[in-house]
Amino acid sequence: MPRRKQARRTDVKDMRSILRLTYDQGLSVRAVSERLKLSKTTVSTYLLRAREAGLTGWPLPAGYDDDASIERLVFRRVGRPPQDLGEPDWPVVAREIKRKGVTLVLLWQEYRAAHPNGYGYTWFCDRFLSFQRRTHVSFRNRHEAGAVLQTDYAGQTVPLIDPVTGVITQAQIFVAVLGASSFTFAMASLSQQLPDWIDAQCRALAFVGGVPRAIVCDSQTLSGI
Repeated sequence: MPRRKQARRTDVKDMRSILRLTYDQGLSVRAVSERLKLSKTTVSTYLLRAREAGLTGWPLPAGYDDDASIERLVFRRVGRPPQDLGEPDWPVVAREIKRKGVTLVLLWQEYRAAHPNGYGYTWFCDRFLSFQRRTHVSFRNRHEAGAVLQTDYAGQTVPLIDPVTGVITQAQIFVAVLGASSFTFAMASLSQQLPDWIDAQCRALAFVGGVPRAIVCDSQTLSGI
């Protein structure tokens, strides 16, 4: 009977490699796992520990050039409860998260700057979601299959670089979602003008392979299609 293959032991050098491949090369958890011969669970856990320690980019901040400093920062809170139990101002967090470019990681980093011995990133996210459930009334809209296709342009753009001229154009991101299944189509358009808008709608219908009863475009419904 063949011997069971033992998982490779991980160390702080793996943490450095995971951060470099994730934030410098933009690889996914799966790709990092395959590159380093580590399980996806290990990669995800290391990334979570790094976020809770404030390491969310590459290159690493000054002062963390050696493995020992990374180990002290990332693993110093394992098994230790927080010493500072002060909670953030959740209404302010809820307001700030609506601003363009603001993320929970950024807001948590601001909280930890004011509370160095406070809670970790996972706790911060869990408590914020709990606050939202208590303060936000939600309505579950039930859609019949094939009844509605919701379409709109996303708020943020992405840079599109002409390989010949080098000119950078901010591409508009068009998104279409089937209401019942959340089956999603997305594409980049050069503008939000009528020709690009019509082209995006047609491509979305071709992608989903059918025509719904109604298309809801930015709160306006096109019915009888």
